[in-house]
Amino acid sequence: MTIQLSDHFTYRKLIRFTLPSITMMIFTSIYGMVDGFFVSNYVGSIPFASLNLVMPFIMILSAVGFMFGTGGTALVSMTLGMGNKKKANEIFSLLVYVLFGCGVCLALFGALAAPQVSTLLGATKQMMPYAILYIRISMISLPFFMLQNLFQSFLVTAERPKLGLKITILAGCTNMFLDWLFVGHLGWGLAGAASATVISEITGGSIPLCFFFLPNSTTLRLGKTHMDTQAILKASTNGASEFLSNAATSLVGMLYNLQLLRYAGTNGVAAYGVIMYVNFIFASIFFGYTMGVSPIVGYHYGAQHTDELKGLLRKSTIMILITSLVLTIFSEVGATFLVRIFVGYDAALTALTVHGFHLYSLSYLTMGYNTFGSGFFTALNNGRISAFLSIMRTLILQLIAIYALPLLLGADGLWLVTTLANTICFFLTIWTLSINREEYQY
Repeated sequence: MTIQLSDHFTYRKLIRFTLPSITMMIFTSIYGMVDGFFVSNYVGSIPFASLNLVMPFIMILSAVGFMFGTGGTALVSMTLGMGNKKKANEIFSLLVYVLFGCGVCLALFGALAAPQVSTLLGATKQMMPYAILYIRISMISLPFFMLQNLFQSFLVTAERPKLGLKITILAGCTNMFLDWLFVGHLGWGLAGAASATVISEITGGSIPLCFFFLPNSTTLRLGKTHMDTQAILKASTNGASEFLSNAATSLVGMLYNLQLLRYAGTNGVAAYGVIMYVNFIFASIFFGYTMGVSPIVGYHYGAQHTDELKGLLRKSTIMILITSLVLTIFSEVGATFLVRIFVGYDAALTALTVHGFHLYSLSYLTMGYNTFGSGFFTALNNGRISAFLSIMRTLILQLIAIYALPLLLGADGLWLVTTLANTICFFLTIWTLSINREEYQY
C-alpha cells in the first residue's frame, strides 16, 4: 500500500519510504562518476583534472535547484499538514516556474563567463580549453538539471518517491550508455562526456515536469498560480542551508584544488577528484535519507503531531549512527579497490589517492548526523538554524582548516579538513538540537 505522510512511521515504514530517495541519490552519484571514469581512462589525466576543476562552479549554479526543492518542500509539506491543498499547489507551481527562469539566466551567465571562471579557478594553460569547453556544454541543460534537483524533493512530498527513483535510473542509464558511446566508442573526448550529461539532465528534468503538468492522482500538480513574494522568500530562506551547503562545498572544492596544485600538483587535483566521486556516493546515503524524511517531519510539524516528531528524531539518530559506522569501516578497508577503478593505470596517483582517502573517510563518522541535523531544521521551517549549521560545517570551519592544517601537517592536512570540520560541527548540532527541544517539542 502507498505510504502517506500522515502515517505513523515505524522503523520498517521509515526505511521503506526513504529507501527510494536514498537509492535515487546513490544512483545519481554513480552516474555522475561515469563521466570521471571514462574521461580519466579514455581521455587522460589533464582533461580529468580540468573536469574536476570546473565542476564546483557548475554545482554552485545548480544548487539553486536544491534550495527551492528542500525549502519549498518544507513549506508545501507544512501547508498540506495544515489542510490547505489549494495553496500548497499554488506555491509548488510558482516555485517551479521561477526556478526555470532562474536556470535560463544562470546558464547564459555561465556560458559567457566560462573563460574568466576557468582562469579564476586556477586552470593551467593546458587545462584551459578543456575547462571552458566543459562549462559551456554543461550550461545547455542547466535549467533542466535545476528542475531535476527540485523534483527529487517534491516527488517525495507527492508521495511518489519510487517514481523519482525510476526517473533517476532512466536518466542515469542514459548518461552511462552515452558516455560509453560518445567517449569510449566514438572517441569524442571531454565533449562527449559533457554531451552525455546534458542529454541525461534534460531527460531527468523534463519527465517529472510533464508528470506534474498532466492529470495525476497525487496531491501536487502544476497549474495556475500568482506571484507570492512571501512564499518565494520563505522557500528560499528554508532552503538556504542546502544552497549554502552545496555552494560552500563547491567553493571549498575550488580552494582545495588551488591548495592541492600548490602542495601536490596536478596529481593532487586528480586524486581529490577521485575521492570526491566516491564521497558523493557515501554522502548521498545521508542526503537521500534526509530528503526522504524531511516531508514527513514537515507534515507532522504542521499537523502538530509532537509524539511523531520525537519518534522520527529518535529513529533517525539510531539509523544514521549504524550507517556511519558501516561506511567508515568499508571506506578504510576498501579504499584501494575503489581508487583503482579510476586511476589504476597510474601507480603513483593510486598510492596518493589511497593515502588521502584513508584520512578523508574518517569524516563519515559524523557527516550523517550533521547532514540530518541541518535538514531536520529545514523541515521545521527554521532556515536560520539550518543555515547556521550548514555554513559552519561546509564553509567557515573548512576555510579555516584548509589553510591552517597544511601549515601543520603539509599535504596530509588537506585530506583531514572535512574530518575536522564535521567533528566540530557534530557537537554544534547536538547543542542546537538540545536548546531547541522545548520550542519544537521533539
